[in-house]
Amino acid sequence: MIAFFNWFGKLHRRVYQLNGSVGRRFAWIPCLVLTTTGRKTGQRRDSVLVYADDPVDRSTCVVVASNGGADRPPAWLLNLQADPAVHVQVGNDRYDATARVVTPDDADYVRLWKLVNSINGNRYDGYQSKTTRPIAMVALARPGPTP
Repeated sequence: MIAFFNWFGKLHRRVYQLNGSVGRRFAWIPCLVLTTTGRKTGQRRDSVLVYADDPVDRSTCVVVASNGGADRPPAWLLNLQADPAVHVQVGNDRYDATARVVTPDDADYVRLWKLVNSINGNRYDGYQSKTTRPIAMVALARPGPTP
């Protein structure tokens, strides 16, 4: 079963990158492609992730580093902690962004958790119940206009 999900994830990522209009939603849930730089290899690493637009900061979207509730965080989180310069694709819109890790001690954590959890059918609450690791979120901010 894991092999099927790995295969399907790769297929979804490839379809998304070729045509963001097709890959943007999976089962009506909005997804983006996050590209990080491998902290050990320096190679580009792509991940398709559920996201939510932050209504307070419209230049930012939020993803969750749940890793399905595993006790270790996803590799993409470790990569962007080493280098917060990332690339994002939302639909056919592609842009560079800066990643900021949002942890439970952050003032925005509860608000953002409710936002992304509701978009993903409350699955993140289930993932958090599987692990003692506090699940972080990541705010992906587009660069602002230069003065």
